[in-house]
Amino acid sequence: MRNAIKEAMRRLAVRSHFGGKWFSHRETTRPHFSGSGSYWEERYSSGGNSGRGSYGELAEFKAAVINQFLAGHRLGSVIEFGCGDGNQLSLAKYPTYLGFDVSPTAVTQCRGRFTKDTTKQFRLLRDYHGEKADLTLSLDVIFHLVEDDVFADHMTKLFESSNRYVIIYASNTNASPQCTAPHVRHRRFTTWIQRNMPQWRLIRQIPNKYPSHGDSTQGSFAEFFIFTRTQPSEMPRPSCVLEE
Repeated sequence: MRNAIKEAMRRLAVRSHFGGKWFSHRETTRPHFSGSGSYWEERYSSGGNSGRGSYGELAEFKAAVINQFLAGHRLGSVIEFGCGDGNQLSLAKYPTYLGFDVSPTAVTQCRGRFTKDTTKQFRLLRDYHGEKADLTLSLDVIFHLVEDDVFADHMTKLFESSNRYVIIYASNTNASPQCTAPHVRHRRFTTWIQRNMPQWRLIRQIPNKYPSHGDSTQGSFAEFFIFTRTQPSEMPRPSCVLEE
């Protein structure tokens, strides 16, 4: 019994917090990670949420930046890849919104939460069929895409679905702390954009109002990156139109 108690206390001592969920060092080894899509479905279906970044002061900061940008540029439609549980969306002021997520549970939760809001729609990521909008969003998503092909697919959809602007809220570094959780992989995504989307340029970078200083329970390592198209697409499609 004494040894069992010591082992429990040792595991508790080395636990670290990330995004609203606790992980021990034993739990953060990548061999036990089944993939980003499976991780998020398991997380939502077991009662988890989108994480600390979608709640409290961080959510309010993100909403203030995006709402101000949207109003200032008179944008009429928004597509978000990674809508999560919808808590961040509850602070948004979007004329029309189409949210995609890899998790069926998250999509079902959002549909229930916003069932009376006819300006919003939610679909599984696999049901994306080329819809476009004035503004596309990726918020706290990129550093959760640990697989290279999933990351590339996300980035491609994000930019190809936008008629005017793309807003990314993420870290922008390839360096990851040694104890990083298995569902996290930091990437210098701006390098990918320069190589694969040269017709887009960064017009503004906004530091986080609540930056992280090494404590994963406080602040965030993510910042805002806003891009605009420098060359018109060959055949622009109309903005997404919500179904009646």
